[in-house]
Amino acid sequence: MQNRTAYSGADGSARVDLDTQLTVELASVVSAARRRATRDGDRQVDTAHLLHGLLESDPAVRDAFDGGPRIARLLGYLVQRSIGYGLQWHGTVEDSGAVPAVTEGGVPGWSPAAAAALDGALDRAHARYATRAGCLDLLAALVDDPESRAVEVLRRASVDTALLAERLDGDGSGGSGQE
Repeated sequence: MQNRTAYSGADGSARVDLDTQLTVELASVVSAARRRATRDGDRQVDTAHLLHGLLESDPAVRDAFDGGPRIARLLGYLVQRSIGYGLQWHGTVEDSGAVPAVTEGGVPGWSPAAAAALDGALDRAHARYATRAGCLDLLAALVDDPESRAVEVLRRASVDTALLAERLDGDGSGGSGQE
């Protein structure tokens, strides 16, 4: 089993391990999610931070949503999280129930659901024998957790998450920058 706690940012050598498992584009999304969480005053990176980074950074992710108006609506909800929509999340830990609540030994700086999504992206990439997880891998992993904040935002923006999951499962490419 490979060390996947690297995204905690706690250990420099572990971070190198994670960097070898992500495409350049996905590494950029992860960095953007960390910055956004810090800027918003959130204690942890959550799945909505990751979704926001994906939508802003990757054209293949945007293409998965069938058009500009839906993307604009999604980004609108995500931007509002610090000034309105999403304020109920401020200062709370995202635990969707998809994974057991972590009380000890969790990934510092990451919600349990966000850590599970990144693990899911890595698993999806490894299942197709890719050396690196891409942005579509992470999007598929986010959609796989029906109780995550990312899926809550998607549903609020009228995205059919079951259809999106089906489309992503049929794609299998992992996203732009795939190796």
